Amino acid sequence: MTTFKRDAQFWYIASQLGILGFFMGGFGPAQPLLQSDQGTSGLVAGLHGTSLGFSGLIAGQLNARLVHHFGRFTTSWIGMLTFLAGALGFIVLQPPALTITATALIGFGVTVMINNGVTFLSQNHASNSTVAIAQANGFNSSMYLLGTVAIGTLASLGLSWRLGLLIVFPLALLAYKLSKRHIDEIHEKSEDGRQRGPLGKRYWIGWLGLTFAISAEFSTTFWSAAHLREKFSLSSGNATTAVLCFALGMALGRWYGTLVFPRIDVDVRAFILILIQLFGFLIFWASPIVAASLIGLFLTGLGTSAQFALFSLRLLRFAKDKPDLAIGVSALGAGVAIGCAPFLIGSLSDQKGISTSLLLVPVFILLAGVTLLLRSDVRESA
Repeated sequence: MTTFKRDAQFWYIASQLGILGFFMGGFGPAQPLLQSDQGTSGLVAGLHGTSLGFSGLIAGQLNARLVHHFGRFTTSWIGMLTFLAGALGFIVLQPPALTITATALIGFGVTVMINNGVTFLSQNHASNSTVAIAQANGFNSSMYLLGTVAIGTLASLGLSWRLGLLIVFPLALLAYKLSKRHIDEIHEKSEDGRQRGPLGKRYWIGWLGLTFAISAEFSTTFWSAAHLREKFSLSSGNATTAVLCFALGMALGRWYGTLVFPRIDVDVRAFILILIQLFGFLIFWASPIVAASLIGLFLTGLGTSAQFALFSLRLLRFAKDKPDLAIGVSALGAGVAIGCAPFLIGSLSDQKGISTSLLLVPVFILLAGVTLLLRSDVRESA
């Protein structure tokens, strides 16, 4: 077991990710509630995920350029302001076209912040990069839990779920004021220009792995509440609250999982997590008992927990001399995953029902595992 010093710079990244986590903790489970408010089909509701994902494609393309011109600190706050503009639109607007457009701004801002958070931590905590990235994401998952509780509680009380999301605005202001005290970035543009060039075969196979892993994660995030409602006839509020099991598994796995057996190879750890995720999801999907299904959802979250950190670190190691380009291009995979996977499941649910449509999730999990077997040549511990 190992640890590292969680300094002010770590908490600067963690606070940004925590704000995102709180919002997304409400955003995902709120999709069935928003669909009910707007009276739309599963296909139209799924367009929110599509918008979220494909705006991330644009952010990924621009990442190296933004960092080259502004530096990582300023770029991360460009992302935060864009996210907040989208969040405000999502909260106060009603027509589907406008909430889908607002979600695009959210996706752009989220991607910019995550990209720079990962590269920042990987370079500032190089000897403990896996732990740093996973624990920052663990804080994100803890705030995700709070966001899910807020939305589930409001829905159970018959109040507007939108009210719970407003807290991201004072939290963002507080995070900015605190970060300015500890981060004094002096940015100078590189004479070589922004990072560019080929990334290599190993990188692109790893990129596919990340894409499939995120597809499984966001499909579960978006549609697990709907599955519980359909299979067990739970109310919207109870189903939304039950999704806490997934978020709890994510939070515990991210915070503590990387401290266990830190010398085990990155690929092996990722593969073990995939097996746990697959086992948990099959229990969640197949069990006729609510309690067992929720245990399966918890195990799914536990298995999902550190996959983003591990797959991202593989990409950074495959392109060591181009970290901003590598993480920016990884956003293309995240955008495809977030944009396509939940939308595909939502559109299929209109014909097949959500439970049958969710069988795509274990397919995504298996494909992520296959990419590790194809190129299991990352032999560095982290």
